[in-house]
Amino acid sequence: MAVPSSNVSVNQLRLNPLVGRWVTVSDDRSNRPYAFAPRMLQVESDARPCPFCPGNEEATPPALETYGPSGQWLVRIVPNLYPAFDGHEALTVQNLGPVFAQAPASGIHEVLVLTRDHSASWADLDERQAGLVMAALRDRFEEHASTPDVRYTQAIVNHGREAGASIEHPHGQLLGVPFVPKELAEEEAGFERFVGGCLMCTTLEAEVEAGHRVVLEDELAVVVAPFWSGSPYELLVIPRSHEAHLTDAKPKDLVAVGRALQNVLARVRVLLDDVAYNLVFHAAPHRHEGAFHWHVHVLPKVTTRAGFELGTGVLINIVAPERAAEELNAVTV
Repeated sequence: MAVPSSNVSVNQLRLNPLVGRWVTVSDDRSNRPYAFAPRMLQVESDARPCPFCPGNEEATPPALETYGPSGQWLVRIVPNLYPAFDGHEALTVQNLGPVFAQAPASGIHEVLVLTRDHSASWADLDERQAGLVMAALRDRFEEHASTPDVRYTQAIVNHGREAGASIEHPHGQLLGVPFVPKELAEEEAGFERFVGGCLMCTTLEAEVEAGHRVVLEDELAVVVAPFWSGSPYELLVIPRSHEAHLTDAKPKDLVAVGRALQNVLARVRVLLDDVAYNLVFHAAPHRHEGAFHWHVHVLPKVTTRAGFELGTGVLINIVAPERAAEELNAVTV
């Protein structure tokens, strides 16, 4: 197998095979003044008690699940007070005119409280706590999959106001929706297009062989700054075990992914300070048996998408993934 060079020319187009879209790597653009947007926004601006802190449990709806010793939860799942998707109505499309179609936004919207510690983040979780969070995700995915009208569940963690968080206490969200979103449909199509096995297994093997974009590697999981990174310091967490559905992952693999996330997020924090970021968990849609391999996208928010990117869908990455991996590997945590 030919291994791509670690050297990056001034500008390169690279194809993201997962979604079939080109990205532009333009490493020299990071030398512009103010190329990186510093974190400016505070998450909370009032003095109300945090609804996710111990002792304030009555501020949320009753818990759907709790994990931990009796009387002291370590991880907690509650319904979202302001759900984007709610109810069990079937996806029935109404056509109100030639370009007006609507359907009920039925589904599930939940909050997963990652820890009791208000000032922590995923980077601060120990291995046991990170594994507990991953087990909670698996359990909620199983519950969503048993709901007939939920076709896909998106798990996310938004850290920082710039990443979409409205509450500082570390938490994630699970959204069970009655359709398969375009991004997932495109990833499924990418797996189907790929010739020669699993796209994600091949990515893992090729990146490990190339070496210069690997940030973390153990016997169960690998973290890379993928060749086709569309944004600075974008990372991809890949379990070595090939499972389409997160619900089919073995406990040891869930723990390994949780541990890998803790490690690389701690490195990101050292390198980029308390940068906002998104974690996006991608697994096959419920009841789909096609080609897929579940994985996690880590997306630090150090730049803003501008007009070209919004108008064309072509991302411009001003930090080559080779440089991102080199910088992250130089960090000690």
